[in-house]
Amino acid sequence: MHALLYNLDEHVRMMDAAGIDAAWLTSAAGMSADLERSQLCNDAARKAERDYPGYFIGAAHANPLGGAAAMRELARCKHELGFDGVVITSESNGLFLDAHEFEPFWTAVEKLGLFVFVHPALKLQHSQQFDGYDTARSVGREFSLIMATIRLINSGVFDRHPTLTVHMAHLGGGIAAMLGRIRSYQDKVYWGTADNPRHGATPNRDFDYYLRHNLVFDTAGFCGEISSVEMALIEIPASRIVFATDYPQEIRSREAVRDFVEKVRALGADGERILSGNVNLLLKGRGKAARRSRNTDGGGER
Repeated sequence: MHALLYNLDEHVRMMDAAGIDAAWLTSAAGMSADLERSQLCNDAARKAERDYPGYFIGAAHANPLGGAAAMRELARCKHELGFDGVVITSESNGLFLDAHEFEPFWTAVEKLGLFVFVHPALKLQHSQQFDGYDTARSVGREFSLIMATIRLINSGVFDRHPTLTVHMAHLGGGIAAMLGRIRSYQDKVYWGTADNPRHGATPNRDFDYYLRHNLVFDTAGFCGEISSVEMALIEIPASRIVFATDYPQEIRSREAVRDFVEKVRALGADGERILSGNVNLLLKGRGKAARRSRNTDGGGER
């Protein structure tokens, strides 16, 4: 824990130094949390929007397994607070995202038109193999994101909810490096699992279809290393990647964020798509609205 995690004035100074117009604001405290904490985070996010016009865009926080009360809070976030997306974790309450208990949540967010941001679980459910060297944070959380992506696709969540958009943090846990192997194991006949009700399950379409139509990936989680973004671009089209930094947890200085922005911009057309061109995949015009607000308030357009 450190002061940057709650010092929005410093966050704004970082944004100005790095040339960032607006930030989508989430809180770890409200990720898959109880109703009271979710409401606290949602109201605080809306207050940040008002206190720093044009700088922040609030995220909805609601427990996907929280029942009717949580779904009402989701609706409040959409209709009263004007939020576009909700943040959850890659595993929670002893369940993974393909569990049938999540189905009411997927139905609700699709109906509301909210995108879902999947952040890695802050505490892994099965962490025995990550019992040393801080590997639960360094690689365990990324493994959880890769598994969440595979589970969402193969369980048919996107087939049942074809207009659903899921935003995976951390370049999907670095899933690009694993896609050759993942694709191979989609051939259930070849691997002898076609008759197994669990291991033989596949979606209606090719695995990559969902990567290009239902999933969005962000550049956070790799401590500002541009090589991770470059590697992801080999497998994931730039049209499905958005910019993120994990500031102020992994990257804690204004200069480091500024340098990361410059390195992404140096990727040329792909970099510009990542930095700003894909914003409407998630924020449905709110990014542009925030930019206009900044111009009106004298903040200037980046």
